[in-house]
Amino acid sequence: MDRRNFLVSGAAASGALLSPLALAAEAAAAAKPAGQGVTRTLARYIVNARYEDLPANVRKEGTRTLMNWVGVAVGGSHHETVERAIAALSPFSGPAQASALGRSERFDIMTTAFINGVSSHIFDYDDTHLKTIIHPAGPVMSAILALSEYKPCTGKEFLNALVLGVETECRIGNAVYPNHYDVGWHITGTAGVFGAAAAAGKLLGLTEQQMVWALGLAASQPVGLRESFGSMNKSFNPGRAAGNGLFAALLAARDYTSSDGMIEAKRGWANAISTKQDYAEITEGLGTRYEALLNTYKPFACGIVIHPAIDAAIQLRNANNLKPEQIERVELRVHPLVIELTGKKTPQIGLEGKFSVYHSVAIALIDGAAGEKQYSDKAVRDPRTIALRDKVNATVDPNIKPEQVDMTLVLTDGRKLHKYIEHAIGSVEVPMSDAQLEAKFTDLADGILPAVQTQALIKTCWQVESLVSAGTIARAAMVANKG
Repeated sequence: MDRRNFLVSGAAASGALLSPLALAAEAAAAAKPAGQGVTRTLARYIVNARYEDLPANVRKEGTRTLMNWVGVAVGGSHHETVERAIAALSPFSGPAQASALGRSERFDIMTTAFINGVSSHIFDYDDTHLKTIIHPAGPVMSAILALSEYKPCTGKEFLNALVLGVETECRIGNAVYPNHYDVGWHITGTAGVFGAAAAAGKLLGLTEQQMVWALGLAASQPVGLRESFGSMNKSFNPGRAAGNGLFAALLAARDYTSSDGMIEAKRGWANAISTKQDYAEITEGLGTRYEALLNTYKPFACGIVIHPAIDAAIQLRNANNLKPEQIERVELRVHPLVIELTGKKTPQIGLEGKFSVYHSVAIALIDGAAGEKQYSDKAVRDPRTIALRDKVNATVDPNIKPEQVDMTLVLTDGRKLHKYIEHAIGSVEVPMSDAQLEAKFTDLADGILPAVQTQALIKTCWQVESLVSAGTIARAAMVANKG
C-alpha cells in the first residue's frame, strides 16, 4: 500500500478524513526525492562565488595546490606514459592552443588537458584530499590551465576557479565515499570530472542554468576503476576527467542541455554509482566550510596509505644509522586499506612499486627516501631491495587508522626498534612547508628545465594572484624547442 492510500484508509478508520490540501502536501512530501535541488544549489554557489569572498588561508592553500601540481606535471612530462599518449594523439590534435608542461609541444586545449592530467598523476606524487583519497588538482588544473591559454583570465580569476573546482569535486566525493570507492571506482576520475566542469564553467562565465547543465554533462562521464592501479591506465583517469569536465563546460556554454538534477535524481549520478548518498556534504556550509583547506601534498611518490610506513622507516633508519644487512625482519601493523590498495608483494615495474607497501618500506630503509627515483623499474628490480622487501611483513589491525602505522624492526643483533606514526609528514596535521614544496618542485624539474627557469616558474606560481594572464604559468613551464 502506498503512503497516500495508507493515510486515507487510516484516517477513514479513525473517522477523521484528511483534507484534500493535507493529502496533497503529504503526497508531495512522499514523492520528493532525497537531496532534491542539490545540483542547482551547487551550481548557484559556483556561479556567484567571488575571489573577494575567499578567506586568506583558502587563497594560500589554493596557491600551494597550484604550485605542487605544476611541479609534478613538469616532473612527469617525459615519462614513457606521456610519450606514448602524445604519440597516439598528436596526429589527431587540432590547432596549437595550449602548452604541454615540461615540453615544447602545444596541442588543442582538449588534448592538452588530457596530457597534463596524465603527466601530473603518473608519479602518484600529486595532492590528496585525505577524507576521500581524491587527488583534486589533476582534473581541475589540467582543464583550466589549458583553457586559460585559449580564453585569457587573470590570476585571481584562475585561483578562484581552482578553489571552486576543488570544493566541488571534494564535496561530491564526500557525499559518496567510501561506498563508491569500495566497489571499485577511482574517485579522482569520477568526482574529478565535476571539479573540472565547475572550474572551467566559472572561467567561461556560465549562467546558473548553464552551470547546472555542465554539472549534468559531467555526471554522464564518470571515468576510472581501481583495477587500473599500478598501470598507465591510472593516470589516464584524471587526464580524462579533466578533458571530460572541460568538454561538459564548453557544451553547456552553448546551451547544450542536461537534466537539472543529474547528481541527486533517482537515476542520477549518486544513486547510480554508490549505495551512500549524503547530500548535505555537498550543499551545507558552501562559502564558509572549505574542503580546499584539507588538501595535502605528498613527500613520497606513491599511494598515500603507504606514507605512514615510509615515514616510520626513514625515521628509524636515520635515528639509528641502519644498514640493510642489519635488519632481520620488519613487522608492520596496518589498516586493512593498506593491504587492499598496496599489497603487491612482488612488483615488477616502478608503477607497481608505488602500490607495494613491501617495496616502499624496503627502499625507504635503504635510501632514506621515497621520491620518484625510488620507484624506477631499476629500483624495483634491484636484488638488494628485493632481499629486504622479502623481510617485510604486514599484518592488518582494525584498530590502526588509515593514517597510522605501528612498525617494529627486528635486527640481527637481537635488538627491536619501534615506531608508531599517528600522522605522517604531508598530512593536514604535519603539513609540508612552503620550503619543502619548493624543494620537491626543484627535484622534479631537475633535468627537464634549466635551474634558472625552474626558480622563475616557482616564483610565478607563488605570485599567481598578481598575474595579468594565468596562461603565463603554462608558457613559463614550457621547454624551448631545440629543433
